[in-house]
Amino acid sequence: MLYGKKNRREASYLEPIFGSKNEDETLPSYHLGEKSIEPRIAYQMIKDDLLDEGNSRLNLATFCQTFMEPEAVKLMSETLDKNMIDKSEYPRTAEMENRCVNIIADLWHARGPEKYIGTSTIGSSEACMLGGMAMKFAWRKRAEASGMNTQAKKPNLIISSGYQVCWEKFCVYWDIELREIPMTEDHLSLDVEKAMEAVDDYTIGIVGILGITYTGQYDDIKKLDQLVEAHNQQTEHKVYIHVDAASGGLYAPFVEPELEWDFQLKNVISINTSGHKYGLVYPGVGWIVWRDEKYLPEELVFKVSYLGGEMPTMAINFSHSASQMIGQYYNFVRFGFDGYQSIHQRTHDAAVYLAKEIEQSRHFELINDGSQLPLVCYKLAADSERKWTLYDLSDRLLMKGWQVPSYPLPKNLDHQIIQRIVVRSDFGMNMAHDFIEDLKAAIKELENSHLVFHKETEIKNYGFTH
Repeated sequence: MLYGKKNRREASYLEPIFGSKNEDETLPSYHLGEKSIEPRIAYQMIKDDLLDEGNSRLNLATFCQTFMEPEAVKLMSETLDKNMIDKSEYPRTAEMENRCVNIIADLWHARGPEKYIGTSTIGSSEACMLGGMAMKFAWRKRAEASGMNTQAKKPNLIISSGYQVCWEKFCVYWDIELREIPMTEDHLSLDVEKAMEAVDDYTIGIVGILGITYTGQYDDIKKLDQLVEAHNQQTEHKVYIHVDAASGGLYAPFVEPELEWDFQLKNVISINTSGHKYGLVYPGVGWIVWRDEKYLPEELVFKVSYLGGEMPTMAINFSHSASQMIGQYYNFVRFGFDGYQSIHQRTHDAAVYLAKEIEQSRHFELINDGSQLPLVCYKLAADSERKWTLYDLSDRLLMKGWQVPSYPLPKNLDHQIIQRIVVRSDFGMNMAHDFIEDLKAAIKELENSHLVFHKETEIKNYGFTH
C-alpha cells in the first residue's frame, strides 16, 4: 500500500510531457486558462511555440548581442530579482554600476579637473533621451541668461538623416524641431559643413553618430568639433555636441584607439552607448556619461526617498532588473582591455573578409567595407539582364537560416536599396566562410530561377534594420 500511494502521488510527474493532457490543447492566447499546469509542461509548450522563429545567431540584421558566456548567463539569472533603482537595499549593485560608469568614462578620456557623471539606462535609446533633455534644459538656461525669448521659436536639434528613430521620438516627446542634414552619395554620414549652416540661436545641440545604423559609417566628429569651436568663439549662443555612440562607443576605443571622437574633443559634452551591442551584453543595457556635472542640469537629477533611504536618480525608467548591468560588469572584469580588443579585432577581421568576398562578385557594389564598425553593406551593381532583387536574395538566404535585411537608404537616397550584414562577436571566420558559400549558392539559384517574388520597382524595408 505504501508503495502504491507513493506511486499515485508521483504519477502526474512521471507522465510524459508529450503524453500529457495539456499537449492536447493550444496555449492560452488572449485570455488566461482556467487551471494551472505543471512547470515542465508550460516550459516545453512555450519553448515549442518559439521553434519557428529562427536562430538568433544567424540574425545578421541586429547589432544586439546573441551570445554570452555560460557563467555570465548564470550570474545574470541569479540577479534578476535585484531592482536596479533600489540602491539603498542593494548598495553593492549600485557600486558595480558606479564602477562601470568609471570604466566607460576612462575609455572615453573623461579626465582632468572636470567631474564626469553618468548612469546606466535600459538601452541607448533611454540614454539618448537623457542626453537630449540635458541639452534642451542647458540651452534654455543659457538663452534665458542672455535675455533671449525662449518661447518665440521652437528649439531645434541638428542630426544626420541616418539617425536612429529614438531621436525622432525625443523631438516629438519634448517638442523639438528635428533638423535633418540629408545624407547624399558623397556624404553617407553627417555633412558637418551643412550641419553648421543649420545652427541658429535656438539650436540645443548637434548629434554626431559613431556608427550610422544604415551604413555603419562614423560621422567626422573631430572636424565637427573644430567647426563648433570656431562658431563658439564668435557668439555668446554656444552650441555643443552629443555623440550617439550606440554602436561604436564600446568598439572604437579597442579597434581604433587613436581615433579622436570622444571627450578628447572640447565641445563633446555627452556620449551614450549600448552595452548590449559591442559591450557584449544581452539586451537591454545602455550608458550615458557627461564630461562634467555642469552639463547635466540639476533639475534633471531627482532625490528620491525610497525604502528608507534617499538617493539621486536621473534615469527616465524606474524599477527594472539589475541583471544586465551586472552582466556588463562581468564582461569588464572577465575580458579586460586586451580581451575586448581581441574579440573586436576578430570581429573586424570577419567583416573585412566578407566585404572582400562580396566585392569580388560582379553582382554587388560595396557601400561600407567593415573597416571601421564591422558592418558590411552593398547594393546591386547595374545589370539590365538581372531578374532578381535584393529582396529575393534575402528570401533565398532565409531558406538557409540567414536573416539579412534589405531596405532603402534615408530620404533623398530612398531610391537606393541596400543589403546589410552586421558582424557580432559570435560570428567567427568559420561562420563567415559558411555564409559566403550560402550566398554564392543563393545567387546561383536565383540566376537559374524562372520565378521571383519581389517586383524590381518595390521600395520597402525588409528585415529588422536596427
